[in-house]
Amino acid sequence: MVREDGKRNFALRESDGDESSVFSGNTPRQAALKAARRLDPAASEDAADRTELRLREKGTDKVHIYDGWAWHESAPDDKPDWMPDEITEANVSKQGIEHLDE
Repeated sequence: MVREDGKRNFALRESDGDESSVFSGNTPRQAALKAARRLDPAASEDAADRTELRLREKGTDKVHIYDGWAWHESAPDDKPDWMPDEITEANVSKQGIEHLDE
């Protein structure tokens, strides 16, 4: 279901079908990036382990499947005062879409 501001809600599905968190975004990838930032970050992008993220679009039977990974990186030189010196970056790669039979 699309909200008035154009964003859609995506529920993060566990392997047992539990939906623990909800992420919003204009696209499924935007929500997957938000979910990937919550993963345990590695020291670098090359050392990061990929984790499968399954996001069900609320109001539909579509499950968007992504591989996601996160890593620590130094903050940019022109960072604002409130930003820490080390930040978490994330990336995702779409694997496909499944439809639920429920």
